[in-house]
Amino acid sequence: MRLYNTITRSKQEFAPIDGKTVRIYSCGPTVYSSPTIGNLRAYVFTDILKKSLKNIGKWGLFDVLNVTDVGHLQSDSDEGEDKVEIAAKRAQLSPAEITKKYTAEFTRDTALLNIAPPKVLSPATQYIREMISHIAELEKLGFTYDTSDGVYFDASKFPDYEKLRRGDNLSPDSPTISRIALGEKRGKNDFCLWRKSKPTALQKFPSPWGDGTPGWHIECSAIARRYLGDEFDIHTGGVDHIPIHHTNERAQTEALTNRPMSRFWMHNEFIKINNTKMSKSLGNAYTLTDITDKGYASMHFRYLCLLTHYRTIMNFTWESLDSAKKSYENLVKTIKKNKLTEIEIAALRKEFQDAITDDLNTAKAIAVLWRADVDLALEYDAVLSLGLREAIEKFTFGLNYHADKIPADVIALANKRLEFKKARDFLNADKLRDEIKSLGYEVLDTKEGYEIRKLNV
Repeated sequence: MRLYNTITRSKQEFAPIDGKTVRIYSCGPTVYSSPTIGNLRAYVFTDILKKSLKNIGKWGLFDVLNVTDVGHLQSDSDEGEDKVEIAAKRAQLSPAEITKKYTAEFTRDTALLNIAPPKVLSPATQYIREMISHIAELEKLGFTYDTSDGVYFDASKFPDYEKLRRGDNLSPDSPTISRIALGEKRGKNDFCLWRKSKPTALQKFPSPWGDGTPGWHIECSAIARRYLGDEFDIHTGGVDHIPIHHTNERAQTEALTNRPMSRFWMHNEFIKINNTKMSKSLGNAYTLTDITDKGYASMHFRYLCLLTHYRTIMNFTWESLDSAKKSYENLVKTIKKNKLTEIEIAALRKEFQDAITDDLNTAKAIAVLWRADVDLALEYDAVLSLGLREAIEKFTFGLNYHADKIPADVIALANKRLEFKKARDFLNADKLRDEIKSLGYEVLDTKEGYEIRKLNV
């Protein structure tokens, strides 16, 4: 499998460090608002990556996803207020209430998109001790300095600081550090490890440097090191993370360990809306709920994501989503239409795998599926032995080709659970949800009612 490595600017042959288990860290959501489709594209990409590594590469998988519930300021460069605190004050809720609400939305949306949950989901506030320990170790090594508002990392003492973010790999929409006000910082690349709290702060934790909160970047370094060690296989995130967040993560980790934090750095591109930047101020920061409210299914958006390579800017329009919906539904019919010979199926399987192993070329892989005119439902055993059905259902796509095959008893339980919910009998509704889960399915609430998905897709 060849994957594009941001830090080398090239496709490289991939294999896990230990030859057995791929260890992945993915930058998770900052849970202060509903996830946008731009946010969700990143997790469709990592889901494709993980399914491909596990099923085509035949490796084990251990993945960690953080949840930023503290420390992410309005600017990625240590400027402004904490995003969670702003949202909490606006809604007249506590930070814990805000982060619980939007973590639940993120979990719901990723489940609706058939994105497999990580082995470890890590809210930052649960790892303050690890962050303080990491900062203290950097302090002993002479990489930090103190100011009136916090503890900063001195980037000038890490000679390889610029390696990840060299200008030839940055999207035009990526953040810039060219106009950062220095204040008490010694250099424009220096960044905050621990922010001392203001009297009005809603969140604060004790530390050797006074009550405060961790910087955004130290969260990922500490959590990744806690679960994946000093060096792991793949770090993923959006291209907007390259110039500041991932550059700072890498610096503060490698300054301490003197080893590569991650062998591969992989980044997905932005989504644009009608060829313009997605922005809440422009009213075009669409969510998955915005999509389903217009009558589209979550799978239509997932399919649309697969039509554009993850390293290419994706242009979203309602017309393109409508086209994806029609294409997806026709693809399902096509796959169930005719029968191919075993030789033809084997050839298609190889083309499919060749596309995926070439840096996750999902668009090319879908073109292969369009030629897979075989009744997968009726030919299950024969096709499974050749691997095409397994490729379609498990390798990358998770597109619910067989949603109509959900057992009648599961659907009946889901309908009964919906009745309980409407009657506000949440105790019995939860019992039925657990019963459905015991049968190998998960029921997910939507505005229209519910969706059902098979577990471990």
